[in-house]
This record gives sequence, structure tokens and C-alpha cells, in this order.
Amino acid sequence: MMRNISYAIVPLLVLLATASLACIVGYFVMQGLGDQFTLSKIIHKSAQLFLVLSIFPAMAYLKFKKGDLGFAVRAVFLKQLFQGFGLGFVTLMPVFVVLYALGVNVIDDAQNWTAGLVAKKMAISLSLALLISMIEEPIFRGILFAGLKRKLPVIAAILISSIYYAALHFLDSHTEIPFQQVHVLSGFTLMGEAFANLLNPAILSAFIALLMVGIFLGILRAQVKEGLGLCIGCHTCWVWQIKMSKSLFNTDFNSEYLYLVSSYDGVVGPLVTIWLMLAITLYFAYKRLKA
Repeated sequence: MMRNISYAIVPLLVLLATASLACIVGYFVMQGLGDQFTLSKIIHKSAQLFLVLSIFPAMAYLKFKKGDLGFAVRAVFLKQLFQGFGLGFVTLMPVFVVLYALGVNVIDDAQNWTAGLVAKKMAISLSLALLISMIEEPIFRGILFAGLKRKLPVIAAILISSIYYAALHFLDSHTEIPFQQVHVLSGFTLMGEAFANLLNPAILSAFIALLMVGIFLGILRAQVKEGLGLCIGCHTCWVWQIKMSKSLFNTDFNSEYLYLVSSYDGVVGPLVTIWLMLAITLYFAYKRLKA
């Protein structure tokens, strides 16, 4: 039993290893590029790359194939992307409607909106959203979920992978070290600050909301054997809607309903948490009645 529980610590060890490698690589990259980019940004992007690359040795060690990670054959996968996108639209659009109706989100009148400008922002936002989802979903609902499920109950695999998913969004340091003061261990100072940020009480509201996002996607992954495409599509639509909302709307910080969102992105917060909890509850209630 304890051995199985300790298995949940393995992803943390992988995260620490990839972050440490990124700290070292980041120093040498900065020496080559100069002060074009901050050390924290180089480390952040490097760590993301190493996390993605870690999927391949993990698959080899666990003897997983693409299907074990949740990838269906190409035709089914593409169909799942569109289905997941539709699910993402249905499950998050009501949140934006409520936020607009309550005056939390107000249209940004500072920009001269045209059909061309909106279309351009939609295309760029969609491309970025798909890229983010194609990186995050194979990690969290792919290799991490599948690896945990091999040793732990499905519920535990969903919860633990969701905790890692939520936590990773807040592993960040805002300290900028001048290029002249950067040394080979500077990255580890930033890494310590990034992990310490997880203890910041200001992130609690957004953390819980992102935890619920992870649980929702984890349940979706668990319900469909090779359904990672659904998760990617849903995640893509959510990110796309959030990016478009940030482009089209401003947050009214004087709104009496401001507590419904967090400062993380002006969207995730208590309203998202409650809404997704309701969606999950209704799904299982419907499934039970149908059985």
C-alpha cells in the first residue's frame, strides 16, 4: 500500500529533475543569447520542453504505446478534437455569459473593433490554445494519468494528476536577475522561489478552480479509453475562449461580484469551480439514472 502511495511522488521527482536540468541549461543558453530574454523565461520554456520530452523515456520504461496514453487512430482522434471542442464551448461559455451579465467583464471600448481584427485574434488565439493543449494533455491526461492508474485506483489517478496540473500553473518566479549577475546557480534560486509560490495564499482560489478543471478532464479521459483527443479539444476550446475574453473584455475591479473570478486570468475562480462541480454531478446523476 505504501509502495503504491509513494508511486505518486515519482512525478514530483521527474518535475524536480527537469526543472534542475532547465536551470543549468538556461544558464548556458543565456550566455549564448545575451540579455535578449530573462533567465526565468528561458528556464520556464526549457522546463516545458524537457517535460514533454520526458514522455518518451517514460513510455519506454512503462512499455506504453500511444493507445495507452489515450491516443486513438488518426480519424477517430480528429473527430474527438471537434467533439471535445464542442464540449469545451458548452461547458465554459455559460461562465462568460454570467460574468458579462453581472458586469464583471466589460467590453474593451479602447480598441477599434473590426471583423478582420476579431478574426485575426480568433485565429491566433486558437493556434496558441491548440499548442498549449497538445503539450499539456499528453503530459497530464496522457502519461501521468496512465502511469498513476497502473498502480493506483482511477479516482486517485485523476486527483493526483489534477493536483500536479494545477500546481504547475503557479510554478513561476517574477524575479529578474541582471545578465551581469547571472551565474550557474542563479536558476536554482529562481526554482526555489517558483516552488515557494505554491504556498502563496493568494493563488488558492485559482488553484482550486484549476484543480477542478483537471478533475473534469481526468474524468473525461477515464470515461473514454482512447479519448485523449476529447481532452485536447475541450482544453483547446477553454483556453481559446479565455484568450478571446481577455482580448475583448476588461475586468471591472469595482464589481461587487469580483470574488467570482481570481487575479490569475480574470476567469478561473469560484464560479468556474462551482460550475464544473455541477457539471460533473449532473453527468454522474444522468449516468446513474440511465444504468
